[in-house]
Amino acid sequence: MRIGNDRRQDDFEINVISLIDVLLTLLMFFVLTTTFIQHSRMQVTLPKASAEERDMQAPALTVVVDRDGHFFVGSDEVLGEGIEPLKQAIANVAGDDRERQVTIRADAMTPHQNVVTAMDALGQLGFTKLSIATTPSQADNAK
Repeated sequence: MRIGNDRRQDDFEINVISLIDVLLTLLMFFVLTTTFIQHSRMQVTLPKASAEERDMQAPALTVVVDRDGHFFVGSDEVLGEGIEPLKQAIANVAGDDRERQVTIRADAMTPHQNVVTAMDALGQLGFTKLSIATTPSQADNAK
């Protein structure tokens, strides 16, 4: 039994190891679940053209065709084979506006049929303002 002021004061301490473990776990969770937006995930090699660069407004809708024939509308891959999934993906992105400028970015090594399929899908949906993205040829750069 203790009598008087002879009581020992208990030291109060915070265990920071548990706190650090929880914070590192939360940090890893947020880093691993964060989606990073990449506007141009698909790297395609555009064909060369000798036309001069034109001053155009940025296209509102982009259809990308990679070397293997996979279609992307904006930055989203079109899942499924054939023209119907492509038309559905374009309609979902474009909505009711059929007057939008559409740019087809096709890899130079993709089969021509894939570009025609993209153009056919856009035509069936009623788009009339189509352009195909190219890069200037080496002769044009030397001028």
